[in-house]
Amino acid sequence: MRHAKHRHQLRRKKEHRLALMANMASALVRNRRIKTTLAKAKALRPFVEKVITLAKKAHVTEDKIQKLNYRTHALSRLRDSDAVNRLFQELAEEFVNRAGGYTRIYKLVPRRGDAADMALIELVPADDQGYSKRKPKAKKGSTSSEKSKPEIQPQEGTPEEEAKDGDTGEQTVVETEEATDSEADTPAEDDSEVGDSEAERSSETEGEEVSQEQSPEAMGAPVEEVDAKEEVNEEPVTAEEEVVDSEDDSQPEDSNETEPESDKADSENPGDTEK
Repeated sequence: MRHAKHRHQLRRKKEHRLALMANMASALVRNRRIKTTLAKAKALRPFVEKVITLAKKAHVTEDKIQKLNYRTHALSRLRDSDAVNRLFQELAEEFVNRAGGYTRIYKLVPRRGDAADMALIELVPADDQGYSKRKPKAKKGSTSSEKSKPEIQPQEGTPEEEAKDGDTGEQTVVETEEATDSEADTPAEDDSEVGDSEAERSSETEGEEVSQEQSPEAMGAPVEEVDAKEEVNEEPVTAEEEVVDSEDDSQPEDSNETEPESDKADSENPGDTEK
């Protein structure tokens, strides 16, 4: 049963397809590079590599009968004695140290006319190292910073180091207990200091209130406005006005002095008043 045997049919019968592969393989061995369609190049690769493997086996073995057997198999496939001789005598030595991958395919632009995909197929040189391996793509969630960070592996300590770690742990526990005891002793002093500071603040606030009450602003007198009015009302005083002012000041004193004399006269002569 021919299950999974339908690759590279090329729309040809078996006999036509084998003859096509034999012609293309012999041309590749003679010229080391040929140009064909992409489908034919992919079909030719496994065909010609199997023939190259027969030539390698014949080159390694020392049995003459086995060498002849490998040569007849290759001749039945290539159907060209000149190509078989060149393959077994020249090319087999190049591929002795190469484990597969004897050919390489290069894609070309489509052919003009029917737009068929074209390709070049060639034999790989013996000293060809091939393409370098592609770097794996970074994941979307990962960042450059995460890549740069080195992985830190936990180190297992010796029994002596573990014992030291236990001693240091006990010392830290003792230090923490001492610190809590000292903190428990300090609150009384802190409370006294807080009380003194509150008393000072209250005395300062009382002093500020008293000064505000004694100030003219607290009494409600507009000090600045009064001073401004007095300054506006002040005018230059002449000599005559000063004399008049002095006479006005002296008159009330004389009236005050004369009034008691009239009162005395009335008291001395009460009868006159009655008359």
